Amino acid sequence: MKLFIQIPCLDEEGTLPLVLESIPREIPGVDEIHVLVIDDGSTDRTAEVARSYGAEVLRHPRTMGLARSFRDGVDYALEHGADIVVNTDGDNQYPQERIPDLVWPVIAGQADVVIADRQTGTIGHFSPFKKAMQRFGSRVVNFAAGTDLPDAASGFRAYSRAALLRLNVVTQFSYCMETIIQAGNKRLAITSLQIVTNPKTRESRLFKSHWQHMYLSGRAIARSYLMYRPNVILSWIGVPMLVAALVPFVRFFVFWLMGDGDGHVQSLVVGTALLVGALLTFALLVIVDLQRTNRILLEETLERIKALQYGDAWRDPGTAGAVGRPSDGAPDLVRQAEDLAASEVVAS
Repeated sequence: MKLFIQIPCLDEEGTLPLVLESIPREIPGVDEIHVLVIDDGSTDRTAEVARSYGAEVLRHPRTMGLARSFRDGVDYALEHGADIVVNTDGDNQYPQERIPDLVWPVIAGQADVVIADRQTGTIGHFSPFKKAMQRFGSRVVNFAAGTDLPDAASGFRAYSRAALLRLNVVTQFSYCMETIIQAGNKRLAITSLQIVTNPKTRESRLFKSHWQHMYLSGRAIARSYLMYRPNVILSWIGVPMLVAALVPFVRFFVFWLMGDGDGHVQSLVVGTALLVGALLTFALLVIVDLQRTNRILLEETLERIKALQYGDAWRDPGTAGAVGRPSDGAPDLVRQAEDLAASEVVAS
């Protein structure tokens, strides 16, 4: 069992040693522990500090964002045989000594994804407004994903290899909400683990204000929800419009029976406009449903290509128990499939 602990970093020279020093060196059920630091275009000595502690370093020449850092770290870990990937932060927010508890449900086969619950209501430096927004945001994500997680925004989490082969990060802001919604809709087993966070070391660099964070998070949630349940949103738009279209038609019909239909032609105009809007919504529903089917097929294809790229066992219909080997063209096929999947998401 090989565990990769990945740490996305941006100018974490001061706090990274605290993280690296507190990472356990031995975990029951794990044979190898690798620490991977993703240096997202830091301008300080983050990479040098990481190497001095024996960590592997994956460096971006410029800042690419948290989502891209997570995705690149996962690709690196899977390519090097990771069975479990743990994500933590470089600001020492999370208690690294709880990593054994975080990965145990994955090792035991009880969960595909484990997300730490920071118990945000008890964090002293969180304002009442931020605590309320964290609770509200978690409820929205749980509704979109069909899950029951107390802290959906937590970045301290563990993923099984099988889960990472099925999840695809397409957002550029943060992977946290998107991967939960994907995992929930793909029926992966998700659980949570209560933790107590470390004292605050710095302000967040992911966003400039709470309002920006709310806007970007809301956009990511809405986009991910549209990927998997467009029929729900379009139905909530189309059905009320159809019902509303019947009202002016009935009104005109009543006046027409009373012999006063000539003065109420505007009811027909309003009803026709609403009816056309409802029909267009239902037509769009058919289109996005077809696109969703294509996206599911593309994701299944991408999962199989990833298995080939990373050397996972894959049964050949002609040879029982055959093991797939990564081919020279596999990385290119993965990128092509990811581009196709991303284009489907944008189109939907």
